[in-house]
Amino acid sequence: MAEAARELLIRAVPGVPLIAAGDDLAGIIADALDGAGLALRTGDVLVIAQKIVSKAEGRLVRLAEVRPSAEAIELAPKVDKDPRLVELILSETVEVVRTRPGALIVRDKRGLVLANAGIDQSNVDHQDGEVALLLPVDPDASAQRIAEGLAELTGIEPAVVIVDSLGRAWRMGTVGTAIGVHGLPALLDLRGQADLHGRSLQTSELGLADEIAAAGSLLMGQADEACPVVLMRGLPAMARGGAARDLVRPAHMDLFR
Repeated sequence: MAEAARELLIRAVPGVPLIAAGDDLAGIIADALDGAGLALRTGDVLVIAQKIVSKAEGRLVRLAEVRPSAEAIELAPKVDKDPRLVELILSETVEVVRTRPGALIVRDKRGLVLANAGIDQSNVDHQDGEVALLLPVDPDASAQRIAEGLAELTGIEPAVVIVDSLGRAWRMGTVGTAIGVHGLPALLDLRGQADLHGRSLQTSELGLADEIAAAGSLLMGQADEACPVVLMRGLPAMARGGAARDLVRPAHMDLFR
């Protein structure tokens, strides 16, 4: 008998409105799913754009309200950035990793090594003055709150992956990357499993949440697509524990700094 084909459904959820501070994301997502005729099922994963999480959590800052420090003023011309933006970046940073004109690479408070501490000025409204959007304070906790809110509303608690587009030190281009995870293992340890020839895997650890984030990001887009929520269905059943912080490489294992 032929083996059944493996398949994975990835679908952008339409009808998610523009998000403002204080909005109930779980309720908004539940309404959007219902409007699209989609009912959550056990094992479903929701991939959610970081921007709507940050907006709902009030992480939008007006640059006019930022007073740059002496450090920010000194660093700004070296990286070709507004001193006020540099001040915001430094406020989210525990270590400046690299600088050059146009680039400020840091290790942020969440352990992520990324440009500008993940602070972004795209897809936010600048009509009332220049603004910047910071990452959620604790993206793993944000993912958990959304999942539990959906469980209360629908009776099903999905896994949730919060995604942001991050660059990589050793490859060109940005890729959707998991910065918040709830309900699935972010890092899947395959060591000890047998390969096709019965040989035990020795070093294989799969960045599962990052692969899910990248797949969801394909439908979200980067410009005016307005698809910040993606439903993923068909992943194999797996343990529900895990957090995005599990993917942060410990400093003593970092061979690139």
